[in-house]
Amino acid sequence: MRWRVSGLTWLGGLLWLLLGCSRPSVVSQGPPWKLQVLRLGQLVKELDRSALQQLAAPENVTLFDPYYARQKRFVALPLEPILEAALGEPLATLRQRDFMLRAQDGYAVPLPGSRLLEGGAMLAVADLEVPAWEPIGPQRVNPGPLYLVWKHAHQTQQESHPRPWQLARIELVDAAQLYPHAMPSGVLPDSEAARGFALFRQRCIRCHAVNREGGRVGPELNVPQNILEYRPAAQVRAYIRSPLTFRYGNMPTHLDLSEAQLDDLLGYFEAMRTRKHDPDAQGPSAAAAKPERGL
Repeated sequence: MRWRVSGLTWLGGLLWLLLGCSRPSVVSQGPPWKLQVLRLGQLVKELDRSALQQLAAPENVTLFDPYYARQKRFVALPLEPILEAALGEPLATLRQRDFMLRAQDGYAVPLPGSRLLEGGAMLAVADLEVPAWEPIGPQRVNPGPLYLVWKHAHQTQQESHPRPWQLARIELVDAAQLYPHAMPSGVLPDSEAARGFALFRQRCIRCHAVNREGGRVGPELNVPQNILEYRPAAQVRAYIRSPLTFRYGNMPTHLDLSEAQLDDLLGYFEAMRTRKHDPDAQGPSAAAAKPERGL
């Protein structure tokens, strides 16, 4: 990650702050903008800076950012007109569909269209307070060039309104086909494993994969070995609840999870020990049997 800022960029940011122009003029910060929009795995549009600004006018926004834990000022583009134009469907239809948001580092978060397009989702394209973007998160990374933020006061919770930084792709997906091999097939609907999978999908799968389906920020949890095959269950519970007591990293604390919810998660991990699917396994037999992935 490059942190050097040219004198021209710094001066442009300073002039923007001092002059307070009535119409935002976006200062180029960091890598070139490029957002891919896909439909069911097929690339529909690749939008650069010029294309994005043709679809949505930049705005100055001031909002509470939970990562910075304070009010932040950005230049941002409203997301709704971008997706409506790129996918060629009206918002009313898109709100009934499902989406996957993918960041450059492998973070992947599923969101229903009813949430993503409820109003208020913005693509921040410039930090109005720090010319080269203020670092974000435990690893102090640059969130640009595209950082999804939420405009309204009721949209500050990260669990309900995730904020992927370094956003690279937005894909319209078939929700039923997203994680076919991460589901604990054959378990009862009200079992620990079923409840654990629902919780894992809601809270964990954006960073972690099971059977190679999910995010790539955190480690894969089932293949080639299940997490419970090399970590004691008590340690896994403690790590989920408070990972920073073990090591520094990107994983957030989960102090809000109840003991019953942790039971459900471990029940899910235990069930997946006998339901392994490894499309990336090495060896002639594995390669011959390798299925095609849906995503």
